[in-house]
Amino acid sequence: MTVIIDAVDFAVAAFREDGDWQVAEVTHDHVSDVESLASALRRLPGDGGAVGMVAIDDDFFVVVRVAGTQTRVLLSDVTAATEWELAASAVEFLGLPVPDDDIDDLEPAGDLELLSDLGMQAVDLAAMLDDEEAYPDEVLSDIARRLGFGPLFDDAVGFTSA
Repeated sequence: MTVIIDAVDFAVAAFREDGDWQVAEVTHDHVSDVESLASALRRLPGDGGAVGMVAIDDDFFVVVRVAGTQTRVLLSDVTAATEWELAASAVEFLGLPVPDDDIDDLEPAGDLELLSDLGMQAVDLAAMLDDEEAYPDEVLSDIARRLGFGPLFDDAVGFTSA
């Protein structure tokens, strides 16, 4: 497995406080596995929990949503589990087998409904995941925009210039 800390493109958390979206960086120490990320997200204030978004090495992303004790996970590509600890952790959390090394097709897994109550319907999320040409950061930026915190997300991950 590849050491993940050096490969993290970004890790952010989004949460609503007094009805307004807030976006905060998540330290790379908290993205080694789903449980560590969920634990970091639970420490955040917010109305209705928090959403964590992690992009790794322009290869895949993980979205983790926590609300109370409930943790929901979406992995953009299960084949990443053969190389990356975070992806392997997501596959294990979801109760899926680790895919064979010889599978090349992008195959998302997890809870496509995890953002539906926030405005991102499962069918729209599935369509975004089907675009094999899109980079993880582009997909996550689009998700953030659709949920209502796009500019905050883009600022946090360095997509906007000063």
